[in-house]
Amino acid sequence: MPMYQPSSRREVDSQVLDLETAVKDGVLGGGGGGGGGCGVIATGFGSEKLDLKLMIEELEPMDVPMVFICPISLEPMHDPVTLCTGQTYERSNILKWFSLGHCTCPTTMQELWDDSMTPNKTLQQLIHSWFSQKYLAMKKRSEDVQGRVKEILENLKKIKGQARVQALKELRQVVQVHGTAKKTVVENGGIGLISSLLGPFTTHAVGCEVIGVLVYLNLDLNSMSDLLQPAKISLMVDILNEGSIETKINCTRLIGMLIEGTDFASQNVASLSLLVGLLRLVKDKKHPNGVVAGLNLLKTICSHEPVRNSFVNVGAVPQLVELIPGMNNECLELVLHILELLSSTPEGRLALKDCPSTIPNVVKLLMKASENCTQLALSILWSICKFAPEECASLAVDAGLAAKLLLVIQSGCNPVLKQRSAELLKLCSLNYTTTIFISKCKLTRTIQ
Repeated sequence: MPMYQPSSRREVDSQVLDLETAVKDGVLGGGGGGGGGCGVIATGFGSEKLDLKLMIEELEPMDVPMVFICPISLEPMHDPVTLCTGQTYERSNILKWFSLGHCTCPTTMQELWDDSMTPNKTLQQLIHSWFSQKYLAMKKRSEDVQGRVKEILENLKKIKGQARVQALKELRQVVQVHGTAKKTVVENGGIGLISSLLGPFTTHAVGCEVIGVLVYLNLDLNSMSDLLQPAKISLMVDILNEGSIETKINCTRLIGMLIEGTDFASQNVASLSLLVGLLRLVKDKKHPNGVVAGLNLLKTICSHEPVRNSFVNVGAVPQLVELIPGMNNECLELVLHILELLSSTPEGRLALKDCPSTIPNVVKLLMKASENCTQLALSILWSICKFAPEECASLAVDAGLAAKLLLVIQSGCNPVLKQRSAELLKLCSLNYTTTIFISKCKLTRTIQ
């Protein structure tokens, strides 16, 4: 059942309600007429009384008048009853209250001088009429959306040029808002039709709108396989590099949808052009949604080992390292995950070692963000210190690594992190005598 937000616009006495006054006062959304005292709506459904529970389940969350909300469950009432104190509750909720041994009114905490419960039929009729109007209006909108989507899909088979762009733009706006529209597109073969518009002669404007529609649809395996064709992926990458920020994000998410959980051919997807485009996207801090989308896709791509050296070769390591300061925890974990994947290759370790900001930026993250960030940071530091111990260990010590490692060892982190910290601390101390190491790391006070 959806969560409802009680509306504070108007409260109505919850005892005996006058239906005509309530309609006049706008409790039912204004407009008078419509329901009648029995809550039976004469519409395309005939004179059938709509099921209240079904309507509440199918309607999207909305503001509901306070008088319709049970004070106990904070959900709309189906069978309201009024106590002697004048307070009204859902029957099942107040019966449960009584079954727990309470002899008071839950709202006022007054002792009940009469344990009878009076069915509030007028309120029940109001509730049913209000939800009926909302439900039928929703059904009408849904039918209108379905009809318009079918019409657009038919037009797309015939129109070209700017008319095609406008039709796709309208379709994109509709599927962004209405779940019914997405379902209608799928059920009427729209995915195949829209995907077919991506080809060697697709204009930039059409391609942007096609991608803007596809990213909101549930693609089946056949559709994803079709969109993963090299020519179509290449077109998406071109659009990603040339489009607006919204288009860049849509392209990134769509490519992510296509390759997530699939054994994709990395040479078809992870082109240098895509990697460069994603790097530009994640460096644009003005658009946080683009940063997250870009990092998520880079993480997915870099999980495939053959891609990692290509990413290193486009200068990714120093660019990602420079992004670390000022990032939120979500982005930090993504960046560190990518850098850890790159550190698994000799080329990646060399790039990390050669970047002067790597060690100081990563050391600062130990015990500062999440435990996951600490784990990833330790893994990166271990890789590069093991790779070039004489050079990197001394830099790490100068950056305050030893004190950070002692904090990890003394913390409540998991044993694996503590063990890795102890190993890294030992590795960093190999080039020093004990006295010099303690002095250099300024650990005297900590040890004492």
